[in-house]
Amino acid sequence: MTIQPGQTYRLADPRETIRIRITAYTPGDARAHVVDAVTGKRPRQILVTHLHTSPLTKAGQPRRSGYVLETGSAR
Repeated sequence: MTIQPGQTYRLADPRETIRIRITAYTPGDARAHVVDAVTGKRPRQILVTHLHTSPLTKAGQPRRSGYVLETGSAR
């Protein structure tokens, strides 16, 4: 998975509408810098292990935790 600034992710829990945007990431780092995707506020860091490209697990079940990449959100 390639993490790039500008990508947006949504919370995997379908009951929530939280979205984040990557502002900075150095390949190999354990954390990425993110902000709220809508407002651009609330800067923080998140573990890259919480970022996923697919809304499904390897077993085919829907993810219930972490953040899922939104399609077409990469620059």
